[in-house]
Amino acid sequence: MTDLDGTTTAGGPVARWAPGEHILWRYRENSGHRVHICRPVTVVRDDEDVLAVWMAPGTECVKPVIADGTPLHREPLATRYTKPRAVRRGRWSGTGVLKLARPGEPWSVWLFWEPGWRFKNWYVNLEDPRARWSGGVDSEDHFLDISVRPDRSWRWHDEDEFAEARRVGLMEAGKAAEVRAAGRAALDVIAAWGAPFSDGWQHWRPDPSWVVPSLPDDWDRTPAHVSS
Repeated sequence: MTDLDGTTTAGGPVARWAPGEHILWRYRENSGHRVHICRPVTVVRDDEDVLAVWMAPGTECVKPVIADGTPLHREPLATRYTKPRAVRRGRWSGTGVLKLARPGEPWSVWLFWEPGWRFKNWYVNLEDPRARWSGGVDSEDHFLDISVRPDRSWRWHDEDEFAEARRVGLMEAGKAAEVRAAGRAALDVIAAWGAPFSDGWQHWRPDPSWVVPSLPDDWDRTPAHVSS
C-alpha cells in the first residue's frame, strides 16, 4: 500500500494529523536501529505539500550523550563517534523551532528566531525522508547541514563531522555521495528560492492556546506499522 506521503507502508496509510495534535519527531542512531533522538512537537499543518511542526521552548526531549554523561559537542571529534553512548532526557532551551518536511525530500527545513521573534535563519537538516507512523515520524540524520540567512546567503555546516562519520564507518562512500547530492539539490532550491523558503513561514506564530507536549515513557517504542 502507499501512504499519504507517497511511500510504502506495511499496515496501510497513516492518517493525516490535525493542527494542534502532538506527535514525536525522532531520529535513529546512525548504522543502527535504536531511536536516540526524540522531540515531542505540535502539528501546525499536515497535507500533501508539507508536514509542519512546532517544537516549543522548554520541551522535554531525548538526546544522545557519551556514556559518562559528556555532551557530544564537548567530546573531541576523534572519539565522538567511537566512544560508548547513552541517552539523556533534557529540556529544549532557547526559542522554539518550526520544522518543515516536504514529502520524499531527503532534508527538512528548520526555522529559528531570536528572542522577541526576530527571524534568525533557515536550517537545512540533511536526513532520510521521514517514515510516518501513527505516533509521529522517524528519520536518520546525515550529519551535513546548510544554514540560510534572511539575505539568502548560505553556508555548509558540520563538514568535519560528516568526514569523521565516514572515516569511522558510520556512512559508506555510496551513501555519502547521495547525501552530497541531496545537499546540492537543496542548494538548487535555495538558489531558485523555492518552497518552503518562499512560503513566508518566518512570519508564522504558534497558537497561544497550545500547551507544550509531554515526552511519553515509551518514546522509543517500535511502531507497529511504519512506512519504508
